[in-house]
Amino acid sequence: MTRILRLAEMTPEDLASLKRRAELDIENALSIAKEAIDKIKLQGDSAVIEYVRKFDYPGAEVGNIKVTEEEFDRAQQEIEPEIREAIAHAYSNIKEVHQRQMPEEMSMAEIDKGVFAGEKVTPVPNAGLYVPRGKGAFPSVMLMLSVPAVVAGVPRVMVCTPPDKNGNVEPASLVAAAMAGVKEVYKLGGIQAIAAMALGTQTIPKVDKITGPCNVYGSAAKRLLYGTVDVGLPAGPSESIILTDETTDPQLAALDLLIEAEHGPDSAALLVTHSESLATKAIEYLSEYLKRLPEWRRKFCEKGLSSYGGILLTSSLEESIAFLNDYAPEHLEVLVKDPFSILGEIKNAGEILLGNYTPIPTANYCLGVNAILPTGSFARSYSAVSVFDFLKRSGIGYLTQEGFEKLKKTASTLAEYEGFPAHAMAIRERDVLLKPDRS
Repeated sequence: MTRILRLAEMTPEDLASLKRRAELDIENALSIAKEAIDKIKLQGDSAVIEYVRKFDYPGAEVGNIKVTEEEFDRAQQEIEPEIREAIAHAYSNIKEVHQRQMPEEMSMAEIDKGVFAGEKVTPVPNAGLYVPRGKGAFPSVMLMLSVPAVVAGVPRVMVCTPPDKNGNVEPASLVAAAMAGVKEVYKLGGIQAIAAMALGTQTIPKVDKITGPCNVYGSAAKRLLYGTVDVGLPAGPSESIILTDETTDPQLAALDLLIEAEHGPDSAALLVTHSESLATKAIEYLSEYLKRLPEWRRKFCEKGLSSYGGILLTSSLEESIAFLNDYAPEHLEVLVKDPFSILGEIKNAGEILLGNYTPIPTANYCLGVNAILPTGSFARSYSAVSVFDFLKRSGIGYLTQEGFEKLKKTASTLAEYEGFPAHAMAIRERDVLLKPDRS
């Protein structure tokens, strides 16, 4: 039963619970992850293979853990032309968006006479991407991670992804990887994948950056390995807000509320509106649409909409916007009368999709914006995956003699004040060492 919550009647505890979403059972996962990480750190490949055999596929060996060229070729033959065309279309849009994100490789400006400052942008040396599998296949996730890494110019991009029980990687995901320009793929998932990429083994190279959505065990491994490697944005259970008003088509609102709800029983899908009439009609359509889903997906939706999601009634559109900015959803659909008129008021969302013709699945697959997004309110401080996840900036400075003369007093004064005499001496002695007439 889809629950209806009234914001005006909620206690601070109720509101905190709603914003907390599904709390992952990470404490148990942390102890399991620590044991595996410690073992992989000490034993390398042999420990990785042990865990792969236990959790991924029993026939794992050091010699078959990496996807071969023959497997890439076979994947090309196995997928239907329609799937290949869809992947190619999505790839084209995703690549275009991420190419447009690329900053200048180097910029420098004269900010004062003889004082030049700027930055140089370079890619991270190597990156490890984690593409989940779960009950389905996610070639779209492969594209969303691989494309920005390749566009950013990362010299070595590798992927870990769980295979099936026969040790085969899902073919559409391999086609997507190859299309993006990634051919180094390893057949392992969960803790063992994250630990192997973070620590390095005899077979799997250590990386400087890991990104990609994980289950609770992979997330636990990331948490423990933070500081050993950059583990990227936090990505947990799916979540969405469908923002509506009295003009919204209730059928569209009901349809789109189910999009993220079907991901799993811990997904948080909220319809936020100040229109009670809209909410009532949407519930009627929800019951009809739920009947059309496979039973296991229907159960996911029913569980999420009665626990972590549902319908939230506010007193006004302004109050709805204030709530969503506080909640900071992963996905936000804006189905109000004039979505562009309130765009400037929306501050915290992983993605903002405007109007009736831009449902979440278009962005998940082929609109071009990245669909790997921060969850759990982290849209307040994190962004979607982009080329910037795979780029780093180095400050560049250059002073002429005239520029040095302008800065030397300020620099030496602050150095002395902060208690760094060597800093100050390096400034003062230059006056002697670099005099043009010094012999």
